[in-house]
Amino acid sequence: MEKSAIRILVVEDEDDIRALLLFNLRKDGYAASGASSGEDGLRMIGEHPPHLVILDLMLPGMDGMAVCRKIRGNHDTAGLPILMLTARGEEDDMVSGLEAGADDYVSKPFSNRVLLTRIRSLLRRNGTLDEERIEGKKLVLGGIELIPERRETRINGRKVELTAGEFKMLQVMMRRPGIVFTRNQLLDLVRGAMHAVTDRAVDVQVAGLRKKLGRAGNLIETVRGAGYRVSSD
Repeated sequence: MEKSAIRILVVEDEDDIRALLLFNLRKDGYAASGASSGEDGLRMIGEHPPHLVILDLMLPGMDGMAVCRKIRGNHDTAGLPILMLTARGEEDDMVSGLEAGADDYVSKPFSNRVLLTRIRSLLRRNGTLDEERIEGKKLVLGGIELIPERRETRINGRKVELTAGEFKMLQVMMRRPGIVFTRNQLLDLVRGAMHAVTDRAVDVQVAGLRKKLGRAGNLIETVRGAGYRVSSD
């Protein structure tokens, strides 16, 4: 898909920040629109779903975490890429956003270059940008079926909605069952080597992935002191 056809929704209550984000996104070629509250953001998503949402964590009324959970709880928008904006660079803010279902986060104040890089990364992983095509054949293991070209996951035939980050993490591990991936390796593969986050962020992602996979989530094993692997049994 061409950049000009990619719709990005900015949900940010601070007028100056929202205006700056919209200006830079449009300058970079995206079709961007804005909402000043979580309620307005959800309404706009329902009326005309975007390809990606930039969501402020600290919103008046319905905050960013509540909006994120609403998006993830709706079957039609469960896979929508979400980039969370946090007011501080503290670990608790970042973890809260990831636990709510965000795919990535950027702390204020942020660099426009970093923000655009994170957006491109999410759109590539999601398969929206033409420059990124998820490669590989269908992967099947222990009742889990991954179809990369459609970014589709099925558990014993039942479709399961994963975020872009969860899908990529599972895809990477399923390609090499039995191989242990360290937390840093998973972060580098899923988010990009320039993304500085903590080990706890990986644990949050894995916990969320296991929960969505149900009993099949037991295939993702924790290797104490090392990282994670998908069982080859």
